[in-house]
Amino acid sequence: MYIIAIDQGTTGTTVSVLNHGGGLVAKASQEYPQIFPKPGWVEHNPEDIWKSVLSTLSQAIASAQIEPHKIAGIGITNQRETVIVWDKKTGAPIYNAIVWQCRRTQDFCEQLKKQKLAKMIAKKTGLVIDPYFSASKIRWILKNVSGAKKRANAGELLAGTIDTYLLWRLTGGLSHRTDVSNASRTMLMNIHSGEWDADLLKLFEVPQKILPSIENSSGEFGKTRSLQVLPDGIPIAGIAGDQQAALFGQTCFAVGEAKCTFGTGSFLLLNTGTKAITSQHKLLTTAAWRLPKQKMTYALEGGAFICGAAVQWLRDGLGIIKSSSEIESLARQVDSTEGVEFVPALTGLGAPYWWPEARGLITGITRGTNRAHLARATLEAMALQNAEILISMQKDLGKKLKALKVDGGASANNLLMQLQSDYMGMPVTRPQLVGTTSIGAAYLAGLGVGFWNDLSEIQRIWKIDQEFKSHISSRARHARLQSWQSAIKKVAAQ
Repeated sequence: MYIIAIDQGTTGTTVSVLNHGGGLVAKASQEYPQIFPKPGWVEHNPEDIWKSVLSTLSQAIASAQIEPHKIAGIGITNQRETVIVWDKKTGAPIYNAIVWQCRRTQDFCEQLKKQKLAKMIAKKTGLVIDPYFSASKIRWILKNVSGAKKRANAGELLAGTIDTYLLWRLTGGLSHRTDVSNASRTMLMNIHSGEWDADLLKLFEVPQKILPSIENSSGEFGKTRSLQVLPDGIPIAGIAGDQQAALFGQTCFAVGEAKCTFGTGSFLLLNTGTKAITSQHKLLTTAAWRLPKQKMTYALEGGAFICGAAVQWLRDGLGIIKSSSEIESLARQVDSTEGVEFVPALTGLGAPYWWPEARGLITGITRGTNRAHLARATLEAMALQNAEILISMQKDLGKKLKALKVDGGASANNLLMQLQSDYMGMPVTRPQLVGTTSIGAAYLAGLGVGFWNDLSEIQRIWKIDQEFKSHISSRARHARLQSWQSAIKKVAAQ
């Protein structure tokens, strides 16, 4: 028997097939178009997303050469704050998906800050007021699509994050649900109760009837129905937002264990157990997962909006590399950036600053600067952003972390991983399977259908690939961080 994981990400969809030993039997990926209607706006066509899911499901199953009846269960993980509103009867979206990166609701978020609502919202949700989260996006759709508000109040529309939309379509419209990890990113769920919050629903003008029910992260959400690529009756048994799924996939089950995922952005999550720690350093408190018959597990989170996307910009925007994989060999051509700093605030700055209006900056350029210096400065920026977030996490936790687990596409870059270890001053551990977002969704689904019995069984099948240890002195680390923070101040002065 096998478990399938659907990883619906920002730039594409990946479907993985895992066996009982946690081994990757097959994988299929497909990119889909990004839509930029205006500066700072980011959208996806929901039909493009759905087609990419069906296509990768078909490809992965064919590649694995397995009979569909041998699929024990399906797990879903997804880009989290991205939202879709669709017609309850036809399934047709009333507007494109508004992506987590989209900044169109910045003015409204600024109004909320001026109304001094930040503390109330943070207390209820663990989040900071920012266009990043789903609530202001749903509000925008209901206010700007003709007739949407009226239809929502009449119960004719449904809304949800991508997991909810995919679940609804995979079950032929029978299941409208989400899990606690995704719900906690909407800014509409009370993080302490695990339920939709009446005060927040009123504030963002979102009728509760259009929202999904909030469930555990593992357990049956529904069964496949009326799909050409899969038979009816396969249970969808695990759902988690991508970063929480990666934390689970890295088997960070104990308090104080942390991971960093290097994707479009980079995201550090630290397991804080059943205690929702309120950050004093502008980090987010988020629901990590909730397993059956257990209390909620929480995490502290810090995210840099631009990580791998900075490499894509070097490739597509500047044309200094032909493929993203070239950046490591190019950056290795120089021993340092020679004073060049690149602050990749291409869509604002995330934790621990939360400056949505910030814009990117390259400084320290001389006649001797070449593309290798810029490539290295890009990798160093990715590592330095995470180092700042980790420093904040350790302050909130009140102790130093022993190690960091890493995953995601860019974690295959050995130079970046070494820089990460150097600038954090701790070992960085990379697993054999770096697609731990998918792995986490598979683990949750496997637990949900009894494919794996418990967490200890999952821990036994997680395997290490390589460990990177810091090679620089604390003095050199401190000096490097100071140079980085000077560049951040220049961004603030723009």
